[in-house]
Amino acid sequence: MTDTPPDRRTRLLAAAAVALHALDDVLAPLGALFEDAGHELYLVGGSVRDAVLGRLGNDLDFTTDARPEQITELIAGWADAVWDVGIDFGTVGLRKGEHLIEITTYRADSYDRVGRNPEVTFGDTLDGDLIRRDFTINAMAVRVGRTGAAEFCDPLDGITALLAGVIDTPGAPEDSFNDDPLRMLRAVRFISQLGFRPVPRVVEAISSMADEIDRITAERVRAELDKLICGQHPIEAIDALVETGLADRILPEIPGMRLTIDEHHQHKDVYQHSLTVLRQAIDLEESDPDLVLRWAALLHDIGKPATRRHEGGGGVSFHHHEVVGAKMVRKRMRALKYPKAIVSEVADLVYLHLRFHGYGDGAWTDSAVRRYVTDAGPLLDRLHKLVRADCTTRNKRRARRLQQNYDDLEQRIGELQAAEDLDRVRPDLDGNAIMELLGLPPGPLVGEAWKHLKELRLDRGPLSREEAEEALREWWAARGA
Repeated sequence: MTDTPPDRRTRLLAAAAVALHALDDVLAPLGALFEDAGHELYLVGGSVRDAVLGRLGNDLDFTTDARPEQITELIAGWADAVWDVGIDFGTVGLRKGEHLIEITTYRADSYDRVGRNPEVTFGDTLDGDLIRRDFTINAMAVRVGRTGAAEFCDPLDGITALLAGVIDTPGAPEDSFNDDPLRMLRAVRFISQLGFRPVPRVVEAISSMADEIDRITAERVRAELDKLICGQHPIEAIDALVETGLADRILPEIPGMRLTIDEHHQHKDVYQHSLTVLRQAIDLEESDPDLVLRWAALLHDIGKPATRRHEGGGGVSFHHHEVVGAKMVRKRMRALKYPKAIVSEVADLVYLHLRFHGYGDGAWTDSAVRRYVTDAGPLLDRLHKLVRADCTTRNKRRARRLQQNYDDLEQRIGELQAAEDLDRVRPDLDGNAIMELLGLPPGPLVGEAWKHLKELRLDRGPLSREEAEEALREWWAARGA
């Protein structure tokens, strides 16, 4: 039998009802609190959307005609914890068991269209609240009472958009995006998270208004980008960022890669190559999305446009693009207010991603392998994945040789780790032993001696106590001390 849209609608709503019924231990008592006080309560927004899609989590969003102070009074004694950080915007947060809940008074906001924070105005009707929401798929609601979920409300026909897998605004997209430009980035984020596509009028509005994203703080942009890149369909979302011009405003290095043909001439451009590397890196993830690995895969070649050189015979080179790229990563991610640790990890992976290509057919010494492991440090596993993902050549023989070489390198790393504990490469003498042997007080000379012994450890592997002491005496004598 053909699965018609009405059939699918019925099936999805039935599945959503089952999912919500499983929450009756939370919904019913909460609904009773509001119903007994003469107030309306609706599960709303992403919670309803995700219930219909079969992906409802522990975060639940509600809307009500009750004012914030009334909400706080109603949930007192029922909630396990309450916080009011959003109360100025009509939102009261709480925790009940494993559920994180936000309850927001109906809103009828207005915007000055300079920033993105609205002039908060409370509304009186559900329909008025729903029409001000970002997209029709987020403008569905379910009435909640003392028996739990009771009635599906969809005045803007969000279920049809959801069934079609499209992203559309309740009103004119230009008005919606002028009110809150972050909605443009949210539209693209939903491409990644849901696999949906914006309708043409939404795409056209984003393309013509992309510069309005400049009104949004870097922190909010970063939060949306992280959700985007960690979604199930980040490639399509990044393409949309580039095609609409949003990327030119928030990540100009990415569309900038479209100008550069990669040195192997096997891809349309470095941009397409980078998307392929991202896709292959995702395939190597073992469980949850790896934010650092995904950013490193996408940005590993952003230094190529700045280092592009035309060589004799029509060739193109990108010497030291990993060095330039690492600096560009630090600059861009700092501008987006990323935590220092994430900036450092992504930049270090970009800097190290070419190191393997000096390995050849197992030509590295044990010393070179030790340095590879030491330089990667805790990023070694991610570096393994990034290097393997960076093999996008269509030449099957070359691809097979690269993978075999990396298999060989990983085997050698494993053997050295087992023999020498490479994860904690340290000098064979500590600072106290150095000071005692050389008769030094604490100071810079002890640090220099320590570094010298560490270099020896990397070059020669573990030394005995006697060998380390003899090497240190030779170094000290060579200094003329």
